[in-house]
Amino acid sequence: MIRRVKTTSFKVGARRRPVTAAAVLTALATTLLLSACGKGSGPADDKPVVLTTFTVLADIAANVGGEHLTVESITKAGAEIHGYEPTPGDIKKAAQADLILDNGMNLEAWFGQFVDGVDVEHMVVSDGVEPIAIGEDAYAGKPNPHAWMSPLNVQIYVDNMVAAFSELDSAHTADYRSNGDAYKAQLQKVQDELVAELGALPVNERALVTCEGAFSYLARDAGLTEKYIWPVNAEQQATPQQIASTIEFVKQNRVPAVFCESTVSDAPMQRVVEASGAAFGGTLYVDSLSEADGPVPTYLDLIRHDADTLTSALNGQRS
Repeated sequence: MIRRVKTTSFKVGARRRPVTAAAVLTALATTLLLSACGKGSGPADDKPVVLTTFTVLADIAANVGGEHLTVESITKAGAEIHGYEPTPGDIKKAAQADLILDNGMNLEAWFGQFVDGVDVEHMVVSDGVEPIAIGEDAYAGKPNPHAWMSPLNVQIYVDNMVAAFSELDSAHTADYRSNGDAYKAQLQKVQDELVAELGALPVNERALVTCEGAFSYLARDAGLTEKYIWPVNAEQQATPQQIASTIEFVKQNRVPAVFCESTVSDAPMQRVVEASGAAFGGTLYVDSLSEADGPVPTYLDLIRHDADTLTSALNGQRS
């Protein structure tokens, strides 16, 4: 289940910036310094440190780990995960961690270079998820990485975390299992609410039109037809052909509202709104949680927010 970080994982089509000599020297110097000092220096020495690649995973891991683990996220609330550029501070965190969790499925374009040379245990939380293939453009046939947008898939994430945490800290295995079971019950409740809420939409309104194709798993669960401007966040987005195709889909299907994600600009979707007459239904959250006082401070809040936003807008109940 847990394995050493020695792999390289790059997202197909995403930007891959050259690694400069200065960056390599900085990373190596940081790693060597931390190795000499030892892990776990600080007030939380008594707890294993689990580092995740983004905030959604951190929240899920914190629910499973409970009081026995210190869980941190590399990226901050509101960050765009696909093209993130790690800092020397991030490398320091990685070298001090006891376990690093990443989503996998080619999500974290930067992850391979980030952990290169850092001797830390590693787990891919999406192991065991049945992927949905991206259906078009240069990404056709590649797995859609946004598997956490299905609470059913997140139950698999939880099982993987329980196994990894139990291996890392066997003294608290029973607690990790209990925490995991309790959290999976909450996930199933949210899943049932999501399906009931979105399943009540009229047939002609059961379309989910977004900027990025990040909702394939949610659309599958709720029986929605998915349409997006671009399939996966990358350096080049929203070509004229992609926008024209989205406008045509919205017009032909009389889609009442369209949406965009919180971590990308909604300008391309606003062009669809202007040309099609559909309403802009609101902002959806996928790649990042909000700050604690924001609309989606937890993963369960994120799913509920997105389901409520979709249902209200597609039913014409926009503010």
